[in-house]
Amino acid sequence: MDTDFIPDETNGRLLRDAFSKFASGVTVVTAMSEEGPVGITANSFSSLSIDPPLVIWSPSVGSRRFPYFENAEYFAIHVLAADQEEICFDFAKSPFAFEALEPEFNAQNVPLLKGCLARFECRKHAVHPGGDHVIVVGQIERVSMQDGAALAFFSGQFRALDPN
Repeated sequence: MDTDFIPDETNGRLLRDAFSKFASGVTVVTAMSEEGPVGITANSFSSLSIDPPLVIWSPSVGSRRFPYFENAEYFAIHVLAADQEEICFDFAKSPFAFEALEPEFNAQNVPLLKGCLARFECRKHAVHPGGDHVIVVGQIERVSMQDGAALAFFSGQFRALDPN
């Protein structure tokens, strides 16, 4: 190992760099708020359970967007395709980045993005404290998926992950 450290308040950047060694997919989580449809880019997403069908994601409580998702009873998690990097950046900049996307809305009025590899439409099942984040557990009510290359994030860079 090249770097060895005990995590503390002085080396948060190193800890973030260590976390980046885990390759992850990239998602956009959407919900309806009092200000309209909102979205947030997140790579803190994982499957949790098949029976019942559950997923988790973890928004930062310090995020300006946290209040939009803290109160959302319904939300959708969109697994981005390799050609959707711009959507990732748009939602990283603004929670209201729907202008050019023409989202559809489900029966619970959650905005749904098109062209994603997978979409999980969820109802909030539980929320648990997790340090400077919360762990949101979603009960999956509907799934949509298609084939294609995934948008992946590894060591601070986006990459296309082709299934072939």
